[in-house]
Amino acid sequence: MAFWLLKTEPSTYSYGDLEREPEKTTRWDGVRNATALQHIRAMQPRDNCVIYHSGDQRQAVGLATVTTPTYADPEAGDPRWAVVDVRAERRVEPPVTLATLKASPVFAESPLVRISRLSVVPLTEAQFRLIAG
Repeated sequence: MAFWLLKTEPSTYSYGDLEREPEKTTRWDGVRNATALQHIRAMQPRDNCVIYHSGDQRQAVGLATVTTPTYADPEAGDPRWAVVDVRAERRVEPPVTLATLKASPVFAESPLVRISRLSVVPLTEAQFRLIAG
């Protein structure tokens, strides 16, 4: 089992939107960065995810689980654009801010703080546990 952080702009698609989906499940699409796509392709069913609101919020707000193997985005028209389906599990209460994560030695070498524009970030189990509580 692996651990991932998935960034989303809450004004475009929020954790609350995921919670309102039928069966609390959605296709995680829109990833175009080559490195982030490599991470999407590495995802497996039952991997754990942190949903992170970027933009003005900059905080981890919810947990999700990957429910499908990686597949080509059926709406992209390009087989290079990979997606997975994720299911909402629970909110992170209180949300964990980027400032809190940056202050933790556990995140010192994380791509989350080193490559801030990356939309899919691998996490260690310790990093996931820090966020998930």
